[in-house]
Amino acid sequence: MNLHRRAVMTGAAAMIVGLTGAVPAQETKLTIMVFQGPQNLPLLFAQSKGLFAKRGLAVDMKIAPNSDELRNGLADGRYQIVHAGVDNAIAMAEVAKKDIAIVLGGDTGLNHLIVQADINSVADLRGKTVIVDSPNTAFAFQLYKMLEQHGLKKGDYEVKPAGASFARRDAMLKEKDYKAAILNPPFTVQLKKAGLRDMGSAVKALGPYQATTAFVMRPWAQANGDTLVKYIQAYLEGLRFTTDSANKAEAVKVLAGAMKLEDDVAAESFALYSNPQEGFAKDGQIGIEGLRNVLKLRAEITGGTAAEPEKYLDLSYHQRALSGL
Repeated sequence: MNLHRRAVMTGAAAMIVGLTGAVPAQETKLTIMVFQGPQNLPLLFAQSKGLFAKRGLAVDMKIAPNSDELRNGLADGRYQIVHAGVDNAIAMAEVAKKDIAIVLGGDTGLNHLIVQADINSVADLRGKTVIVDSPNTAFAFQLYKMLEQHGLKKGDYEVKPAGASFARRDAMLKEKDYKAAILNPPFTVQLKKAGLRDMGSAVKALGPYQATTAFVMRPWAQANGDTLVKYIQAYLEGLRFTTDSANKAEAVKVLAGAMKLEDDVAAESFALYSNPQEGFAKDGQIGIEGLRNVLKLRAEITGGTAAEPEKYLDLSYHQRALSGL
């Protein structure tokens, strides 16, 4: 920086201090990763309504191509906060031995088992190929358990990793030999419009389920507690805006634009996420029974004993955020 420019900037800063008595706050930059879907509406509104900016946060939101990149990126420090199926956090803790903390809830996942049009029953998937994001985490476990309820055990079908929800949607539309996947709106809505079959809700089949959460590396949270609280506050304000019925039309429009959806698909998807039974959790609360079921399902499929949910939680930042709103 040349001396003239430095003098101008220093003079401008001094003028602001003189007029306001305050030193301009420096932005805190965060890079976060999320999976594509309506669950990101609170984040989109936090961005567009300036809810991050007013707290001095500059948030760069990236879409996850798959759960491996999301988990590895968090562990490596490329992303400070991620939003994903909670079992990804548990896998980081139990398999990769990373010190994570779940700090915020989201939704139940609204997952359904979607199959090709030539599949008339779950039993018809015997000997067929099913696709997942990653074979050993999150919604893949829901798929295995739903198939087991209909008499199909691992080995009775082939499992193929295909990536995030949008990639599984595209794969099922392109490759008819990919016979089944667990998916959430709007991808379920799109595939049903394309003639594929809906074999039912994972929550109805398996019981309460905590899906989307926000989680972080625990040492990062401990070193950046105020930043994390501000982030959660902006998210919660965005969530309250999203779920206010007066803002429905705007939310549907933003969702359609962000995901390049047809208006009817966006409207139906938003209606599903607006259902408080399975959609957005009030003020980002964690469903403890749903989390307990996630842990039970993981232990059942991978072996071992399910730990108590509190092992993975640190809700102190959420509590501080709520108290400050």
